[in-house]
Amino acid sequence: MQSSIRQNTGPARSALVLLAFVVVCFAAAGLGSLATASQVAPGGWYDTLDKPFFTPPSWLFGPVWTVLYLAMAVSGWLAWRERGFSGARAAMALFFAQLALNTLWSLVFFGLEAPGLGLVEIVVLWTAILLTIWAFRPISRPAALLLVPYLAWVTFATFLNAGIWFLNP
Repeated sequence: MQSSIRQNTGPARSALVLLAFVVVCFAAAGLGSLATASQVAPGGWYDTLDKPFFTPPSWLFGPVWTVLYLAMAVSGWLAWRERGFSGARAAMALFFAQLALNTLWSLVFFGLEAPGLGLVEIVVLWTAILLTIWAFRPISRPAALLLVPYLAWVTFATFLNAGIWFLNP
């Protein structure tokens, strides 16, 4: 059910805000990739780790994360479109917190080469995503639903992180 509080925004402003959400989400991805790229390269730290049998091929991560970051951007924009930043203050704070936590996980896991600390951080990230979905649902159900695949992937990544931590004491 759509809210009757929808922001009065023209199509140009709405498009600019969507673009801003895309830029912010992919900037977060870019920051995370600074810590990740050299570590996942052949011979990099991640490449040398023992990994669980369910580890996907390395080439899969880029396309999956690209789709997920785009879905995050559209999700944030849909919530903004309904209530604006001031009308969805707590939900937007959760959205940007989970985005920061997403970047932080890459810095902890790959940058610090710390799977144990990464596991703690990813559980906090998972919780933040769940809270964001919960906060977005009354504002925009499509915004909430767009984050469900992200939660599913981070659930999988949590198990992967735990497996790596267990296999590499």
